[in-house]
Amino acid sequence: MGHRVVGVDVSPAKVAMMAGGHSPIIEARMSELVAEGHKACRLHATSDAGAAVQDSEISFVCVGTPSLRSGKLDLSHVEHVACEIGAALHGKRSFHVIVFRSTALPGTTESVVIPALEKASGRREGRDFAVGYNPEFMREGSAVADFLEPPYTILGATHPEQLSTIRELYKNTPGRMFETSIPVAEMVKYVSNAFHALKVGFANEIGVLCKNMELDTESITRIFTSDTRLNISSAYLSPGFAFGGSCLPKDLRALVYRAKELDLNLPLLESILPSNSAHVDRAVEAVLHSKRKKISVLGLSFKSGTDDLRESPQVQLIKRLLGEGCQIRVWDRDVSLGKLAGSNRQYIEEVIPHIGSLLSADLEDVVSSGELVILGTKLEKNQLAKYLRPTQIVIDLINLDVDKRPDKPASYQGICW
Repeated sequence: MGHRVVGVDVSPAKVAMMAGGHSPIIEARMSELVAEGHKACRLHATSDAGAAVQDSEISFVCVGTPSLRSGKLDLSHVEHVACEIGAALHGKRSFHVIVFRSTALPGTTESVVIPALEKASGRREGRDFAVGYNPEFMREGSAVADFLEPPYTILGATHPEQLSTIRELYKNTPGRMFETSIPVAEMVKYVSNAFHALKVGFANEIGVLCKNMELDTESITRIFTSDTRLNISSAYLSPGFAFGGSCLPKDLRALVYRAKELDLNLPLLESILPSNSAHVDRAVEAVLHSKRKKISVLGLSFKSGTDDLRESPQVQLIKRLLGEGCQIRVWDRDVSLGKLAGSNRQYIEEVIPHIGSLLSADLEDVVSSGELVILGTKLEKNQLAKYLRPTQIVIDLINLDVDKRPDKPASYQGICW
């Protein structure tokens, strides 16, 4: 990209190879790029971190963060580099930017890196130097291609004005650029890797199940991945409440049962329903922790826009709270005893008759009767706010984005945000 770059490493062998114009790793296109950079006198290497910091404007930290035996991150390399850079900054007069790319848990840069830099340098972050976090999304084997065509570029900083140097560096990089806080930038990397691992595990377990059922795994995969509206998309990836309904729970049970019949160990598929139940537990605990007994529940069906009550997590939540001695009132635009017919009416009459008696069609009356309001269905903007009192608590299960500002009347809590 035309910049002058100096690589710093503790390994003499790596430094010698880079200084000689040779790549120390096997990676597509790296040998040519290193040779070109060396020939153009834009790529250098040294083991002297102090000299490199003195002779540059921005430092990228890309050291490893391996696991300890316990699973905890080993941050010794990160702390060592922070101290080295800090010592170099102690004698540097010009402003310097330090950008961490090493994968570390949210809070690491602010609680470990910045204090180490300030202690070693005797300077103040934000005044004498800037610190940013810029996670990398380069895969081994395709690192160069991923660098040149990234899915997105994420720049994290405490203050947006500190990003000017990094922003300038990436100005010609394709793809969307996100500017955010350092902890958010740190977490996005983990979310990405966890989801990648989840997808690999899911695909492998489905493949094993298909093989043992003598099905064409490749055809199933090809058809499944062709759906980019629901299957391979952002659908179902927004945090909210537990899933329910007539399909997902029963179909998961059927797959898990068939796997057991085939004597297969598929722990990922087996864990989905327990994970879903644990999310209902969190909602119960949030209500009980409030010490409020009069509870208004908005939404009874398993999702907005339907009257289907089968395996509704809201129904499970209400039954649990009733068992804890809570007084419940329920409102649902789509669920009315007078209008229900067929399996839904039968479900209320046979399975949850006590909940049916708690239903009311009067939203204002239901909201006003509660000390705590559980939001489990979509409402029109401000429809809820006009009925809330300052003393009420709102627990939002669907991320409706209501009354989050501190100047609004109700105390707001999201189930997982």
